[in-house]
Amino acid sequence: MTERIDGHGGELALATLRAYGVREMFTLSGGHVFPLYDAAHRTDFPLYDVRHEQSAVFAAEAVAKLQRRPGLAVLTAGPGVTNGISGLTSAYFNASPVLVLGGRAPQFRWGSGSLQELDHLPLVAPVTKHAETVFGADDIPRAVAAALDAALTPHRGPVFLDFPLEAIFSTGDVEVPAGPAIAPIEADPDEVATAAALVAGAARPVIVAGSDVYAGDAVDALRAAAEALGVPVFTNGMGRGALPPEHPLAFAKARRVALKGADVVVVVGTPLDFRLSFGDFGDAKVVHIVDAPSQRASHVQPAAAPAGDLRAILTALADHTGDRADHGDWIAQLRTAEDAAKARDAEEMAAETDPIRPARVYGELRKVLARDAVTIGDGGDFVSYAGRYLEPAQPGTWLDPGPYGCLGTGMGYAMGARVTHPDRQICVLMGDGAAGFSLMDVESLVRQQLPVVIVVGNNGIWGLEKHPMRAMYGYDVAADLQPELRYDQVVSALGGAGETVAKAADLGPALHRAFDAGVPYLVNVITDPADAYPRSSNLA
Repeated sequence: MTERIDGHGGELALATLRAYGVREMFTLSGGHVFPLYDAAHRTDFPLYDVRHEQSAVFAAEAVAKLQRRPGLAVLTAGPGVTNGISGLTSAYFNASPVLVLGGRAPQFRWGSGSLQELDHLPLVAPVTKHAETVFGADDIPRAVAAALDAALTPHRGPVFLDFPLEAIFSTGDVEVPAGPAIAPIEADPDEVATAAALVAGAARPVIVAGSDVYAGDAVDALRAAAEALGVPVFTNGMGRGALPPEHPLAFAKARRVALKGADVVVVVGTPLDFRLSFGDFGDAKVVHIVDAPSQRASHVQPAAAPAGDLRAILTALADHTGDRADHGDWIAQLRTAEDAAKARDAEEMAAETDPIRPARVYGELRKVLARDAVTIGDGGDFVSYAGRYLEPAQPGTWLDPGPYGCLGTGMGYAMGARVTHPDRQICVLMGDGAAGFSLMDVESLVRQQLPVVIVVGNNGIWGLEKHPMRAMYGYDVAADLQPELRYDQVVSALGGAGETVAKAADLGPALHRAFDAGVPYLVNVITDPADAYPRSSNLA
């Protein structure tokens, strides 16, 4: 049912946004977008402001990822928009339905040199699904609805609109669209049947499930398919937690053994990119299940590649009535490897060494994190350990930058996560390098009473660069940071609290204080710079 609205451009936009389920706005104040603020203020629409526009977009992306609905960032013209482009690009790689609304210099004097006059569209078009300038107030509801429909249609992603000054400040009298009606994409039934037969008949199948399984609300269908066919499951991105760690088909530590020994690898809802050896699993056949035809890999030839609604495809796999091989011995083999790796990890997470090894930080975190805690990774070397040692127990509790690998997501993601889950633990895992990108936005969290815990792994270096560069050249440059810098004092100065920990025995008590503080609290852990994450740099 549509509604007729008579109001200025900000009111017209906000009415449409509400119809599409948007419930908050993230922004950094700018005069070009005042009507959007006016509409929000006069209708008690929650508005959260930040100290850098990238944090506004990252906060909107966190909401989009966690709640599987549109997230909204409002940026002023020119540098406001360009400061948000890294956030837009991350959302593009992560398939996050984020809408960025930008201000724009007035069209009636375009080319005369107005303040922050810039045509944004050529910059944002390559990293959005839809980008448009809206020149009249009456056209704003249509444009907002069209953009959000594009954002929500698989394969999901960010969209952008900007409004010239005279358009957003003018009034209109138009009908507001009723909201989204996104039709599911139906996969080719023959392709689905081929995939189901390959998986069921394999001797050593493996499922790798990624973020789109969560985004497509297909977690239950994944579990049903895995259980019906008896297939071990590994996860990445927001697929983590789709099966709880105690599930007999959930695996995390034996991935190398599994991918090396599998005869069929089923990759669901994640690209065949550098995180998965670009889809090269030796002699194994690859089944690539994606949410839209555009996501089929072009650099490999899968044995089957169903494209469409992931719930429907996975349900069809679960309902497969053909022959099924017994995978019991294969699962037992992987469980043996998994248990051995867990035993090794347990020793590392209990290490009493000083300087502190990063593994010990995660050993202590595992003791204090609740099952529904939202954990956010923002960093390189230090956060790589998080992927190894932390095992999310529930879906929708893990946020990382995704395949684009953009640092600086931390405080924005923390804001979006805290807004989404006011009563849960929110924990940001941050390298000391990443801290330089967004730590000032602790002030935004403090001011708006959004408590989070920040754990900084402080080794005084760019770990993923220093060690590989030394291995390649025998020296390193531009890879050192100030050793033992007091990031906790930065947070305290911004109105939060924190402390520095240099001894392993002090980690547990510090983390308990952090989660009990009720304000943004940073635990600055001095870690061993010689302890690098054990993997080679993949620049291909």
